[in-house]
Amino acid sequence: MIPSPSRRRWLVPLAGLAAVAAFLLLVARFWHPVYGFTALIQLDASNDEVKLTAFRELPVFVHRHNGGYDGLYYAQLALDPSLRDPQLRGAIDNFAYRARRILPPALAWTLGAGRPEWIVKIYPLLNLAAWLALAAMLWRLLAVENARGLLPWVGVLFSAGALVSVRLALTDLVALAILTGALWAVERERKKSALFGLAAAALARETSLLAFTGLIERPWFSAKNLLRALAAVAPLAAWLAYVRWRVGPADQGWDNLTVPGAGFVEKWHAALSATQTLPDKLLAWTTVLATLGLTVQAVFIVARPQLDDRWWRVGIAYVALMLVLGRAVWEDFPGAAMRVLLPLTLAFNVLAHRVRAPIVWLLVGNLGVFAGLLAWRDTPFAAQELAAARAGDTAAIVRSGEGWFPIERHGRQTWQWTKDRGAIVVETWSRTRPVTVELEFALRSLVPRTIVLRQEGHDLWRTEVGNTLATHHLTVPIAAGHGTIEFSTDTPGIRESAAPDARSLAFALYDLRVSVAEK
Repeated sequence: MIPSPSRRRWLVPLAGLAAVAAFLLLVARFWHPVYGFTALIQLDASNDEVKLTAFRELPVFVHRHNGGYDGLYYAQLALDPSLRDPQLRGAIDNFAYRARRILPPALAWTLGAGRPEWIVKIYPLLNLAAWLALAAMLWRLLAVENARGLLPWVGVLFSAGALVSVRLALTDLVALAILTGALWAVERERKKSALFGLAAAALARETSLLAFTGLIERPWFSAKNLLRALAAVAPLAAWLAYVRWRVGPADQGWDNLTVPGAGFVEKWHAALSATQTLPDKLLAWTTVLATLGLTVQAVFIVARPQLDDRWWRVGIAYVALMLVLGRAVWEDFPGAAMRVLLPLTLAFNVLAHRVRAPIVWLLVGNLGVFAGLLAWRDTPFAAQELAAARAGDTAAIVRSGEGWFPIERHGRQTWQWTKDRGAIVVETWSRTRPVTVELEFALRSLVPRTIVLRQEGHDLWRTEVGNTLATHHLTVPIAAGHGTIEFSTDTPGIRESAAPDARSLAFALYDLRVSVAEK
């Protein structure tokens, strides 16, 4: 049955809302009651020892088994965008180079009123806000009314470049959102706003200046265009001068460029080879699809020259950049090029939609969405975590320590057995220490026994436990931000079966919950 015209009118907006909801669900999977969204910053164990003091004192998630990424540098810049903190030099890789992209860190500092505990929470959310703003602007730019308009809208928002920028708390999507606003403004004859937007985008990512090609007007070589160029470049030039004065000379990033076409060809060779050698086939093939999508975008732009169309001029500028990008930008899965070339993805989708290109161009040109979605495949939180809680500026996380068998789960219920003793580790954060931790848990044993809780060798509490699950409450002070509580029994465990590898089980700890209060 074909939907009526009135029903069809609502299907596309509903599909758009569903796409936004799907994105928000992806992001929500990375929220934690204590860490918030700081897992997106991608602070890893190798950088844990050199991070800023504020990052040590505040609950910021550390990826123990994954490598770090650039978002952790920009997040730390946000704590002092004036670059005066002497710790920044040791905490940030290639400090002067990272400091170029100061707009997102400065924005987080401003929104956080200079307070580290707010800044750390706000910075990873900037890309979320940028994504939502871009979604709203693109809906208007593309005049989305049907499935054909919805496809390029989804293609940009769910592209590898956009979703990876959100996932790793980078500056690219913030730059793209501002750049889109600038190009939208110039289409509405708001030329001063467009120049302001372009200059701001350049402070988030310097390659945004290539989009100046979309702001110029005939005659191309004129005093007006020269003045526009100076106005667009001036803020970034002034900031770079400040960085050089405050920090010293920077790596100019020329290693990111190479002989035209060399990096692009090498990327294709590496991507295809990875489909045979990389164990993670899904990662390898989605990278191939993303590379194919970018290639198709470039071919579309080159094959349809429209010098008087500002979107074509933006697209061809980024095709030129694409051809000279070096190995450092193309390497990895799917590669930083997907983010660097986000304006190409934007220009391609706007152009292909407006000229009503055959739908196959949009389908193949947006194959990068699979790599974008894959970036959100795995949530990072530790399997050993038992409970977490926050109350104002006080927070606590309880993890399984030594002595327990692996955690078991059934629905919402979790438990872990021990043969005689097991520890839980409590980590707390608070401006005013110590913190009082209130634990709620249940205990069960196969036979009646006494269980004793100890902290630092001192008995805290003891109870009689049997085969019936019983709930208990305990209040424990944690004096130094870290404490260990041991559960133990002197009654030997019982083998769970006659099998040779059967476990000896004494008691189990069920459904531990925690709440906190400053002492």
